[in-house]
Amino acid sequence: MRTIHAATLLRRALDAEPAAGQAVLVSGDRVEAVAPLDELTEAYPGVRVRRWAGTLGPALVHDGPLPPAPTPRERVHALFLLGAAAVLAAYVTDPELRAAAGRGGVAVLDRARPPALVPAGRADLAVFGDDGSCLATVVAGRLVHRRA
Repeated sequence: MRTIHAATLLRRALDAEPAAGQAVLVSGDRVEAVAPLDELTEAYPGVRVRRWAGTLGPALVHDGPLPPAPTPRERVHALFLLGAAAVLAAYVTDPELRAAAGRGGVAVLDRARPPALVPAGRADLAVFGDDGSCLATVVAGRLVHRRA
């Protein structure tokens, strides 16, 4: 199923300047396209469009121990609240925590990589408000966190 994610601003990489009028087309767990919103809605009529207030961009790679929580599942969910969709393998050595990360779709990386929105790349997206708080997180094309 395809979904277009659009926000007030879109940033293709964490260090890129945000641009208005852009959107991301997600198909399954992959980014299909990053293009102007009007081009995507014209090319894909009837596709669900999720509109977000804030700045849409790549989800973060969490570079440290997972936040404390009572259960491994809750520790993984705490990553989503931060806008992260990946974690370094060095911080998920506990088998239960690694299993929870796998069930949640979190990418476990051997080394950090700069996140970016690129066609054919994994659809890991996050929306951040003006205050820096995470408003929504999409992991491998699935909406896993949305702030009410």
